[in-house]
Amino acid sequence: MPSVKLSMEDMALIASFERITGASAIDVVRDDEAHRIIFVVPEKQLGKAIGKSGANVKSAADAFGRTIDIVEMADSPEEFIKRALAPARVEQVKILKQKDGTLVASVTVKEEDRGIAIGRDGRNVSRARILVRRHFDVDNVLIA
Repeated sequence: MPSVKLSMEDMALIASFERITGASAIDVVRDDEAHRIIFVVPEKQLGKAIGKSGANVKSAADAFGRTIDIVEMADSPEEFIKRALAPARVEQVKILKQKDGTLVASVTVKEEDRGIAIGRDGRNVSRARILVRRHFDVDNVLIA
């Protein structure tokens, strides 16, 4: 598992997020293309980060002036991808090694959740790709 390096700006974002939500964060990604900030929180911190009726995440979005995505950390790339694609119901995640040595996650979701897994303009699958690359060296995520 690669170690994620955080800049001073990243650490300041995490500190602000923690102050606003009361939940700790272990990583942050500024996704300028999708105009959002993605926070990764430790296991069992997701509910606290979101807050009652989404109050904490709304406060954070107002403070940062961007959409806020929150993903709960996991011990395996398969589980992390499932969490990154939530609320889509993921049936299976297979990590496959390609001939060129790259790792690709093939994800099977319930047919009716395919659109949710991909997201508008591919936002959800993009979030999964960004995070699993940073934390588990998986090069791509494909919705099968």
